[in-house]
Amino acid sequence: MKRALVLFSVFCLAAVLAPSVQAGDNVKDGVFIHISHGSDDPHRLLMALNMAKIMADDHDVLVYIDIKGVDAVLKDSPDITYSHFPSSRAQFGALLKQEVTLMVCPGCLKAAGKSKEDVADGIQIADKKAFFDFTKGRILTLDY
Repeated sequence: MKRALVLFSVFCLAAVLAPSVQAGDNVKDGVFIHISHGSDDPHRLLMALNMAKIMADDHDVLVYIDIKGVDAVLKDSPDITYSHFPSSRAQFGALLKQEVTLMVCPGCLKAAGKSKEDVADGIQIADKKAFFDFTKGRILTLDY
């Protein structure tokens, strides 16, 4: 019984110390923001981009754009506006300056009749490996 109590105590101590050891390594958590809407729902698009900017101040951020969101990241996309939010072009530009990774789904591009040549500068074609490599910490997901 005494041995079980000692083992339990060691386990509890390890559980308490583990998060502080990781935090001491200056490991930042990452935020994965999924955008599936574009001009069809400007509020969702611009809110997601706004959250990416806010989170990028102190977290690693990757923005993944698919489905209807593809229409917002093309070279000839309109500058989408809504309410008090900065426009889509302004927000994409600000995110690129913050070195936020912006990726578009290649399959969704194809479904929209577009190719990588149609994608605006700075927007990358999605890469599965990058989904896991953009941060060293935990990954929080926001879905718009």
